[in-house]
Amino acid sequence: MSRITRFMALAAAAALAGCSDHTGPDAPPHIAEASRDTPAGARERLARRIAVALADESFRTQLKQDLDRSPVREGKLHLQRYLSSFSARATDAVARVTGEASSVVALEARRAPALELYLPVPAHRSAWTGDDRILVATTGDERQPPIAFSPKGERFVLSPTSPPDVPVLALVPVETDFDRFGPEADLQGEPSGGGSTPPPGLYLTSSHLVETFESWVKGAPEIEFHMLGQAGSTDSLTSLSCAGGTASGYYRFDQNTLDWTGSALLINQTQLNNYKSTHPNQNFRVFVVEDDDTSCQIKTDPSRFSNLVRAVEAAYPMFTGGRDSTGSSLQKIWKRANALQRLLKALASVIKTNDELVGNAVESSVAGESYPNANWVIKGDNNRTNGWINLVMK
Repeated sequence: MSRITRFMALAAAAALAGCSDHTGPDAPPHIAEASRDTPAGARERLARRIAVALADESFRTQLKQDLDRSPVREGKLHLQRYLSSFSARATDAVARVTGEASSVVALEARRAPALELYLPVPAHRSAWTGDDRILVATTGDERQPPIAFSPKGERFVLSPTSPPDVPVLALVPVETDFDRFGPEADLQGEPSGGGSTPPPGLYLTSSHLVETFESWVKGAPEIEFHMLGQAGSTDSLTSLSCAGGTASGYYRFDQNTLDWTGSALLINQTQLNNYKSTHPNQNFRVFVVEDDDTSCQIKTDPSRFSNLVRAVEAAYPMFTGGRDSTGSSLQKIWKRANALQRLLKALASVIKTNDELVGNAVESSVAGESYPNANWVIKGDNNRTNGWINLVMK
């Protein structure tokens, strides 16, 4: 098949998949190019450069090999590090194909926020053989339609809710702690607890979510469980412990589908005892987020958090928190409790992106909802049920 024919096939497939500027009802008919002096503008220019470079067979082959060799989950590459690695081989390749100076490509990459490059859709990772039937898409906000480019430099607006049939390389803000993993890291394995006995504390043993709370272009979700408690003597909340995909030891928790089972420590007994000693009249909120930026840090508009908590408080007054208690059988349990603090301690100056707020856990008996293998319900915006979990004291 000639190059022209292949490009025509690509354009036709993209249009059929809902990825032209004339998309379905879930994307606007046109999105203007981002301003040059914005992070979105920098991302779009880099995405177009990489897409155009993919017209070159040798660059496609090398990039495919490097993606396949990545030890990071989903085959991710840190774009800036990738462009500067191996004596800037990738930068030189992009510059050669696009007709630009290597220094221009390198400068543009350095000026952009940290970005990761990968095929976020599993079916695309399996289907792409390194041919030129490929798009490069970018977005900074999962609520917005991704902007994509073909190897011919054509610009498309993709659906934010479903991927096209054409394989898509995503160029998105970094969500992975690349510093944490060496070249031989196996991110799929569960960490050992150092061979020791799991510490006593509150554990999550199952989790079901009604959706992933992550755009397809940003790959697998980064679900985190935060234990929120009083920040000092203020009327604000702060995260006292976090279980998530980048957490270490027994706090490691990695849910990539709607259902998860296992054993993840949310907070240990020593932490619980210390908190009760310094805050004798306060309890915890078990809060779930889909993290879009810095791992195990909630970064969101405080008003969004407050509105969600107020809605849950209005539905279940005085019973939206929890604490460790001793049950009738003298066995420790995690039981409903009053949680007075309603504000999230966050500074607007450090907010980089809006983490998706999945919800506040409420005991099933309080919520009046019962689900298999679960004893707490996750309540989100407008008191919507976003999932259910099982919490146990061990």
